[in-house]
Amino acid sequence: MPAVIAVLGRRGADFASAEDAVQEALIRALETWEDDPPRDPKGWLVAVAWRKFLDATRSDTSRRGREVAVDAEPPPEPGAATDDTLRLYFLCAHPTLPSSAAAALTLRAVGGLTTRQIAAAYLVPEATMAQRISRAKKKITGLPLDQPGDLATVLRVLYLVFNEGYGGDSPDHTDLAAEAIRVTRQLAALTDEPEVAGLLALMLLHHARRDSRTGPHGRLIPLAEQDRSRWDTALIAEGVGILQAALARDRLGEYQAQAAIAALHADAPSAAETDWVQIVGWYDELLAITDSPVVRLNRAVAVGEADGAGAGLAALAAVGPDVPRRAAVAAHLHERAGDLAQAARLYAEAAGVAASVPERDHLTREAARVRQLL
Repeated sequence: MPAVIAVLGRRGADFASAEDAVQEALIRALETWEDDPPRDPKGWLVAVAWRKFLDATRSDTSRRGREVAVDAEPPPEPGAATDDTLRLYFLCAHPTLPSSAAAALTLRAVGGLTTRQIAAAYLVPEATMAQRISRAKKKITGLPLDQPGDLATVLRVLYLVFNEGYGGDSPDHTDLAAEAIRVTRQLAALTDEPEVAGLLALMLLHHARRDSRTGPHGRLIPLAEQDRSRWDTALIAEGVGILQAALARDRLGEYQAQAAIAALHADAPSAAETDWVQIVGWYDELLAITDSPVVRLNRAVAVGEADGAGAGLAALAAVGPDVPRRAAVAAHLHERAGDLAQAARLYAEAAGVAASVPERDHLTREAARVRQLL
């Protein structure tokens, strides 16, 4: 419950203590709500969590050197009265924390992602990420949540939360993507920073395709095979309008460049009519900004479409073998080049290391399809 943590933070609780108190309140809710559900769940959680925090603080006054009076407890706050989620994103991106640690902590506490999901997003072992989150918590323990953090970190976290939702295969994941969009809309309304607008446009353009991304039983449908009549044209129009206004500011950033690529995909009436030459140009812009191995991987796909499979494979040679989905891209390019045996082998290899069950099943089907062509 990020909103409840934020309320406790506004009342003076440090982050770690607020998170512990909310966890205890949630346990209490599981024990009592089934028989006696409250009329205002958020208000109930705030009240119980605040009492838990006060109890913990009173029992630890010798260490903290201060006391909090129980009779000073504020009244419960209505669940819909305020929305502190955006504020909590900034507070978790605490200026005393390195950007990577702040992002990991925010994803865990506000985004609700598991340590495993966060580790996968950052391409590090789960144990490494667990240590990073633990160190971040310890570093801000006892510090008041009154120093907003870095905007770039907040944007990075919002995008990771969105991607976890967009890439998931359950209603909860869809809600996670929608929540990231909601918070980013709030942020865009508070600032004229072009990269905030670029991120919002990028989210909207991706989210417009959500209903066409999966078939029956969660079967993954690649972009080229999606039914474009199911794309949300209102979201696409909104995203393109926001992007155009951001680009007009002439302060290009990575989210604007990614949104431009997404807009070109959305603008194509069919996969065959995609303007891959322009997409390669935008990947070049993006690579100049980020120098990311994932961008290099995606650029290799675009080069393969624009200039042929051989050129795509040459571009792929600059991507390390440990980059996720590299084997799948190599399989696609080798198939286009006519090397079906190598493509089948690589599709099977990619299936073995797929990040999700739908992706694994899709790559397994691709391997079987190509084998039938041999």
